[in-house]
Amino acid sequence: MTVAADSATGAASLVQSVDWLAIAPPVIAASVALLVLVADLFVSERRKPLLGYGAVAGLVAALALLVPLRAGDRSTFCLTGGTQACSYTADHFALVIQALVLGGALLTALLSIGDTRKLPAGEFWFLLLSSAAGAALLPAARDLATLVVALEVASLPAFALVGIKRGDRRSSEAALKFFLSSVVATAVMLLGVSFVYATTGTMHLTEIAARLDDVPDGFSTLAETGVVLTLVGFAFKTAAAPFHFWVPDTYVGAPLPIAAYLSVVGKAVGFSGLILVTVIGFPAYADVWGPALAVLAALTMTIGNVAALRQTATRARSAVRLLAWSSVGQAGYLLVPIAAAAYSSDDQIGSTVAYALMYAVVNLGAFAVAALVARSHPGNRLGDYRGLYATRPLAALAMGFFLLCLAGLPPGIIGLFAKVTVFSSAVDAGLGWLAVVMAVNVVIALYYYLRWTAALFRAPETAPASEGVPSVPVHRVPAPLTWAITLTAVAGITLSGAPQLILRFAAVSLF
Repeated sequence: MTVAADSATGAASLVQSVDWLAIAPPVIAASVALLVLVADLFVSERRKPLLGYGAVAGLVAALALLVPLRAGDRSTFCLTGGTQACSYTADHFALVIQALVLGGALLTALLSIGDTRKLPAGEFWFLLLSSAAGAALLPAARDLATLVVALEVASLPAFALVGIKRGDRRSSEAALKFFLSSVVATAVMLLGVSFVYATTGTMHLTEIAARLDDVPDGFSTLAETGVVLTLVGFAFKTAAAPFHFWVPDTYVGAPLPIAAYLSVVGKAVGFSGLILVTVIGFPAYADVWGPALAVLAALTMTIGNVAALRQTATRARSAVRLLAWSSVGQAGYLLVPIAAAAYSSDDQIGSTVAYALMYAVVNLGAFAVAALVARSHPGNRLGDYRGLYATRPLAALAMGFFLLCLAGLPPGIIGLFAKVTVFSSAVDAGLGWLAVVMAVNVVIALYYYLRWTAALFRAPETAPASEGVPSVPVHRVPAPLTWAITLTAVAGITLSGAPQLILRFAAVSLF
């Protein structure tokens, strides 16, 4: 009788409790994805747009469920052996990144509602929601197994989304490049994860951090190699140079809303994973990943900005290419505080999160205006934006504001403050040389952002009457696209009116 009771007690102690409220945001996104896929079987072609609105409602519900978690004190799937290690933690870092990725997915959905007429609706919304579920899971993951699974759940549907324009050679090529680069990244990362596990005997990040502090001499090389390979895998995911080569062609070949999604949500996924493994899992090897990330940051921002500078106004899809190269340059800025955390404190991570929030809002807004222009100018050249103020003054004003935010100039105060916090993190960590490189790159970026902004308000080019070139008709803007531009503009203006929010993020620890 006693043996049976002890056996029952022992069995009960092995059962992990599940906090359903803590995991609700990614679960809701995944559940709605399945509902949309099943509903697609029974919805007539005429009612397919309802699937898009269902996806939007699901993302709104997932965002709403972040509110009860705002205290940031919930964990679940925890070990029962007396340690405090958990696989899922809804702390402030996780909640902020979840709000970013779910909000980015929501804006992507709004951009997509009017542009999915030629795409398989059920599959499109299922893939988008599935990717968003993985992206929402990743910042809360606190063990390497969950981290890798979340990363792949976020990435695998994105491959299909990039190549979902059937029969389009450019879309297929973009999907292939994206797939091959991501597969290589995953293979390298898994090799690194296996080395770390072989060294420490655990998958939980907090346990790894404790055991890497005292690695036997015979395993030190294996541990360092595992740390480096894991970082290389995440460098692919974040589009850090020299692992950025897939970005421009992927963005150009993908449907425009998906390019916007990759530029914001894809980056948030990569950077949040990079932050977790470096700051929480590998602090003992800060002398390895700190200098490496500093060099990657300098290289990434330089290559991205120089390539963006070379885009010409007459090249087809040059507007999207410029935004793609700009996103590479912005990735370099995002890497700076992570590198600085190796030299000072974890509080520097707040600067990366603050910059990511600013970038997400204004970059999604810029892609929304690009989607608007693409309706009348499918080529989406930089030259197509000349004189936009004459035909769509509100869109031109919004685009000008977004570009000035990315450049860090007034009235885009939020962009200025975000850049100042990143710059300060490098200076405070003693990385003066990196601060100088960043300052030079900010000046380079000013040129192409201001050149594009100026084109919006210049007189439109008019063809001579003898050429008989018909004027381009002004198409009616779908309501969801208008909502997306309005939401991003309002959010950007609100943040510019309260830049202390950025300073608050940069001054506190999110873990």
